[in-house]
Amino acid sequence: MEFDELLDMVGDEPVFESALLLAGDVDAANVRRQLSRWVKAGRLYQLRRGVYVLAPPYQKVKPHPFVVANALVQGSYVSLQSALAHYGLIPEYTPVVTSVTTARPGRWRTPLGDMLFRHIKMAWFHGYRQVKVAEGQRAFVASSEKALLDLVYLEPGADAPAYLAELRLSNLDRLDRDVLVRLAEESGSPKLGRAARRIIDLAQDQDRDWEPL
Repeated sequence: MEFDELLDMVGDEPVFESALLLAGDVDAANVRRQLSRWVKAGRLYQLRRGVYVLAPPYQKVKPHPFVVANALVQGSYVSLQSALAHYGLIPEYTPVVTSVTTARPGRWRTPLGDMLFRHIKMAWFHGYRQVKVAEGQRAFVASSEKALLDLVYLEPGADAPAYLAELRLSNLDRLDRDVLVRLAEESGSPKLGRAARRIIDLAQDQDRDWEPL
């Protein structure tokens, strides 16, 4: 396979898997050798075994960090501060993309940014959906309500009023408060229940601040 052939096949993909190139009557060993050479030559980035991204200037599509995170660990979704910043619920820029998974936790350093994966139990692995994160790119991201509760679930003391105040939550009118309460109740966790009530109190305070005079 020549590099131009690779560009024709995957040039419009933000991330691609080597399995795409091994379909049909091809010399799998030769394809893998070529991929390894192109990585060494700086034409490709290898994110993990079998997962690649075209390197500049060959990229037609700049991979969104959320798409990269999904590809790094299949069976994960972006959550916590990364999702909250995406929805405009916290003001801080989040340089590390944080996801949750039922697999082992870990941190990946890639040419496209750092990706952190936190472990949660299978029973708590829900409340996410596939959303558009860039033109032609979609990723699995927690709902705003689930992202907040994932943060509380994983961080010690995150239900405390002081911790919630430090988050500087904003635009809480975008939350579905019924969904927030339902998720907390379904978890069976007193901690999440307390956090949900306190977040709703903060949302109500914001509502009052925006009431017309």
